[in-house]
Amino acid sequence: MKKILYIGNKLSEKGNTVSSIETLGVFLEQEGHQVYTASSKTNKIVRLNDMVYTTLRLRKSIDCVLIDTYSTQNFYYAVIIAFVCKTLKIPYIPILRGGDLPARWVKSKSMCNQLFKNAFVNIAPSSYLFNFFKNKGYDNLKYIPNTIELKNYRYLNRKVVSAKLLWVRSFSNIYNPLLALHIVEVLMKKKINVTLTMVGPEKDGSLEICKNYTLKHNLPVTFTGKLSKKEWITLSEQHDIFINTTNFDNTPVSVIEAMALGLPVISTNVGGLPFLIKDMTNGILVLPNDSEEFVNKIEYLISNNSKCSQISDNARKVAETFNWNKIKESWLKVLDFNL
Repeated sequence: MKKILYIGNKLSEKGNTVSSIETLGVFLEQEGHQVYTASSKTNKIVRLNDMVYTTLRLRKSIDCVLIDTYSTQNFYYAVIIAFVCKTLKIPYIPILRGGDLPARWVKSKSMCNQLFKNAFVNIAPSSYLFNFFKNKGYDNLKYIPNTIELKNYRYLNRKVVSAKLLWVRSFSNIYNPLLALHIVEVLMKKKINVTLTMVGPEKDGSLEICKNYTLKHNLPVTFTGKLSKKEWITLSEQHDIFINTTNFDNTPVSVIEAMALGLPVISTNVGGLPFLIKDMTNGILVLPNDSEEFVNKIEYLISNNSKCSQISDNARKVAETFNWNKIKESWLKVLDFNL
């Protein structure tokens, strides 16, 4: 068994959503590995310093470093930690989390080469990113999808649905939460009885914008703030359709979770989503930033009970493939190396 340092944003106790460092890290510990983590510091500079310090402090006692690798500012955390690991001759494994990493590769090709080509292996949680980086000439790649613990998700087949909408994500501009409100507006104009619950913490001011817009236009929208996984799973039983409005994405765990719960998912057709959702089979894909198309598909589900039930059932079957008991062998093989 390995001693692992996991580098990522461990900020759920500071009001952010639970990230992979807090889920995958726990799964690996359950399999017998010793997992250290960094960092839970809120300030970005302090967080980076803590990541570097922790790597240096543990350099003689760890076997490898996992690095959650995103596409925006946090990309530079990965670059810096990878440089430290390379200097110290510690094997490091980037986990490609950022849905917009292809754009980052275009902007920062040299840094991407330094980061990814010197890695022990790069883990792609989606076929979308695996295919992109494979086509760019990277051969130290392995596909291991995001994972859930399926037993925590009680399946409800949605045989008859109404416009009881659920949205679960951090309130960030890249996830386009305002589009969800525009969808509600269009439904109201069509005299369709609609409610929307939006679950997630503030990220960049988007939550405040959405709250102000809701008040101004008197929309039937509830903002819960951040909820625990157990809380929002319980809340999901009162909803019929899950909407994912993002502009950029990889393979979001929230969508996998919605599928596990039997919620028909209507999602923008961006990033890794078409690798997860087969349109009109286990979910529905629509063009990004198109409230009218979202509404058309919501109306379709409301008026086609048998198809809705079929999508719900197929979604659960797809979610079952992401169960940790099926995914863990891939991780255990990656970590089964000798220095």
